[in-house]
Amino acid sequence: MGDTADKSKPRPFRVTSFDVAAEAGVSQSTVSRALAGDPVVSEATRLRVAEAARKLNYYVDNNAARLRTGKTGTLAVVVICRPDEDRKDLNPFTYALLGSICAAASARGYETLVSFQDGPNNLSGRYEEQRKADGLIVIGTTQNEAAWDYYRELGSTGMNWVCWGSPYDDLEWIRSDNHEGARLATGHLIERGFGKIACIGSLDSLQRQFAERYNGYAERMERAGLEPWLVEIESGLSREEQGRRAVRDLLATGRPCDAVFAVCDEIALGALRELTEQGVKVPQDMALIGFDGIRASAHAMPPLSTVQPDFAAAGAMMVDKLLAALAGETHEQRRVPVKLLVRESTRRG
Repeated sequence: MGDTADKSKPRPFRVTSFDVAAEAGVSQSTVSRALAGDPVVSEATRLRVAEAARKLNYYVDNNAARLRTGKTGTLAVVVICRPDEDRKDLNPFTYALLGSICAAASARGYETLVSFQDGPNNLSGRYEEQRKADGLIVIGTTQNEAAWDYYRELGSTGMNWVCWGSPYDDLEWIRSDNHEGARLATGHLIERGFGKIACIGSLDSLQRQFAERYNGYAERMERAGLEPWLVEIESGLSREEQGRRAVRDLLATGRPCDAVFAVCDEIALGALRELTEQGVKVPQDMALIGFDGIRASAHAMPPLSTVQPDFAAAGAMMVDKLLAALAGETHEQRRVPVKLLVRESTRRG
């Protein structure tokens, strides 16, 4: 009885492109071209095919399309972390950038495959070779030199990839307009009447953006006839701890200082906590401004003035640069526009 019942059970009917062609009164090849967006197909025919497909509940078989084209329709995104770093402790900037990349890829019809990597046991970037993705975007900390060396070497094999804030200038990178952002931050402090402005940062860090930001600060200081003052961060520490220790070094000099430009928000937030613990009031005794525009900066006490890159533009530029490489085209844009966010930490008097 069971066998009889199974045999009498109706089989599901699978709609094909030939059924859509019959419904729309066109050839099967026209259906394929219309649904793929081929400009050869007229708008009237494309609409007729789309209506027929909707009526029959027909959907393009993406797997079959990928087999025909050799494309996966996926972009891989690798987030480099510090070795053994808890993922919840990642710089919030990284998560904001990751979200903008995924949104930009989706808007261009691509899915994203995201991987968090930190050491020899999980460094793996052969997504194209393994047919998991069409190309690769690498973001994350520059404090993991071994990971960047791995991807730099892998990239030399012809892999299609682009990265954010690369520690090496010879790679395909996208960065904030760091020089202009630092000029905006420093100019803002000068215009508010501050004249003894220190910069917490580094010229030697693998985070090349820090040197670019210092240079923008120094140029603006010199233009105003003021002396640049770099307070070096210590390598190998968390950004918050770098900010804390830099403030201790700054205060230990006894040198008059009425404002600080920190080359990233996490360093600035560490500096703010240390200043508070040392009894230095912000902004009454010393103004403070950061760079990156992370959400936490708006919720500090007091709220932190900062320079924020256009995150949507950053994601779009990275995806477009990668897609241009896949198409054998050039994409010259490398600098993401920035804007100044003025908050309580730089209020004067």
